Amino acid sequence: MPEPRRVRIVIVGGGFAGIGMAIRLRARGIRDFVILERAAALGGTWRENSYPGCACDVESLLYQFSFAQNPDWSHAFAPQGEIWAYLQQVADRYDIVPHCVFGQNVTGAAWDESAKRWTVTAGSTSWSAEQLILANGQLSDPVIPDLPGLSTFRGRVFHSARWDHEFVLRGKRVAVIGTGASAIQFVPAIQPEVERLELFQRTPPWIMPRHDHPISPWRRALFRALPVASRMVRGLQYLRHEVLFLPFRHLAFRRVAEWIAGRHLAAQVPDPAFRARLRPHYGIGCKRILLSDDYLPALTRPNVDLITDPITSIVAEGVVTDDGRTRMVDAIIFGTGFRVTDPLLAPHLTGRDGRSLADAWQGSPTAYMGTTVAGFPNLFLLMGPNTGLGHSSVLLTLEAQFEHVLGVLKLLEERSARTVEPSVEAQSRYVASIDSRFARTVWLTGGCQSWYLDRTGRNSTLWPDGVRRFRRAVTRVRPADYRFSDA
Repeated sequence: MPEPRRVRIVIVGGGFAGIGMAIRLRARGIRDFVILERAAALGGTWRENSYPGCACDVESLLYQFSFAQNPDWSHAFAPQGEIWAYLQQVADRYDIVPHCVFGQNVTGAAWDESAKRWTVTAGSTSWSAEQLILANGQLSDPVIPDLPGLSTFRGRVFHSARWDHEFVLRGKRVAVIGTGASAIQFVPAIQPEVERLELFQRTPPWIMPRHDHPISPWRRALFRALPVASRMVRGLQYLRHEVLFLPFRHLAFRRVAEWIAGRHLAAQVPDPAFRARLRPHYGIGCKRILLSDDYLPALTRPNVDLITDPITSIVAEGVVTDDGRTRMVDAIIFGTGFRVTDPLLAPHLTGRDGRSLADAWQGSPTAYMGTTVAGFPNLFLLMGPNTGLGHSSVLLTLEAQFEHVLGVLKLLEERSARTVEPSVEAQSRYVASIDSRFARTVWLTGGCQSWYLDRTGRNSTLWPDGVRRFRRAVTRVRPADYRFSDA
C-alpha cells in the first residue's frame, strides 16, 4: 500500500453530519481536512433512501441547518429529493465539495501512539490524520434479517434503503416485511401499483396524524423576503416539539398521546376487528412514533393483506408463516431498519492500547457528551451514543456537537497539545447521569423491545431529555473533563 496521505482532519461520511462539520471547520479557518465518502455523491441517508414516498418526519423548517435556512421547501415535510438537493446546494455554497474524496469506503482506523496520528484505511488508500471525525451516521447500514431459506427465493429481494428502481412493481405480488418508519411511507406509495401486497407485521406501531401540506407560494416568497419570518416559525416548531417530549417521561401526557393516536386509528380504520390488530399493546413512544395520514387507509384496500403470523421460512415461491401457509410472491421488500447500536466500523477502529471500539463498548456504545471516548485520542463521534431524539430534529443536537468538537480543537491549539480525550471518570459520570434519567421513561417501562436498546438492554441510542438540555450540556466544553498531552 502506498504511503498514507497526510491531512490534519479526516471526516468519514458526507451526509448532514459530515457536511455540517466541514462548514463549521471552514468558518473557524480550518481548511486542512478531507471528507471520505464511500459513494459517488454527497447526501448520506438522503442519497441512499430513495424509496417511493420517502420524506422527512420532522418539519422542513426544523430539519435544516440553522446557518443555512432554505425558504423554498415545497411541503411542510420535505420529500427525499428536496432534502438531498438541499444538501448538495449547501455543500456547493460553502465550498465543501473540493474537500471531498468519493469512492472511499473506510474499512478501518488505527491510532498510532508514537506518531500521535490516526491511520485511516479506505480500500487501497490510506490517510494519516491528527484528528478523526466519524460522521457516518446511524442510518447508513441496513439490516436484512437472516430468515431461513432466503437465498432460495426466486423473485426479487431488496431493502427499502437499497430500493431497486429497475424492478417494475406494477401487477406484481409483493411481500413487505417490517412496519417501521420506512414501510409506512412506501406501502401507501406502492399499494395502488401492485396486484397484491402481503404486509408482514410483527408489532404494530403507534401512528400519529402527519398533517403534511404544500407550503404556499406566498409563504415561500415571505420567507425569501423576510428570513426572520422563517426563523420565527422554526422557533415555534422547536417549542412545540419540546412539549412533545413530555409523553416519553410522564404517564399522564402519554395517555393523552395514546388517545390522539387511538382516535386517528379509529377514524382511518372503520372495522373494529381489523383495528384491533393494528392497535399496539405497549406504551406510546416505547418504539418510534410514526407519522402518517395514508398508511392506515392503504391497509384497508382490497389488494392488501395484513399478516401477523410469524414468518418461519422463505421458499422459492414465497413466504411461509407458522400457520403452515405459503404466500406466493414475486418480490420481497424489507423495511427492517438499520444497524444503530452495532456499528460496522466499531470492530475495526482501534485506540491507544490496540483495543477496538467494539471491545471497549462490549455491546453497549458509550461516549462523553456522545462525542468523545476515553482511550481513543483525537476521535470525535457525530450522532454518537445517546444523541438521537424521539421527538424533534436531530440536527439541533448535531449542531451542538459541532460546537463541542470546535471547542475541543480550540483547547488543543491553546495548550499546544497533540492529543485530547475525555477522562475515564468524566465519561463514566456522564454515562451514569444519562442512564439514571432513563429510569422512568417509556423506553424502559413501556413494555416493548425496540431498536433503541442495545444487546445489553440499555438505551444507548437516544438522549433522555429535551433538546434544550442537550444543547446546554454539549455545546459548552469543560476543560477539566479532558486529558491533554503534548508528548
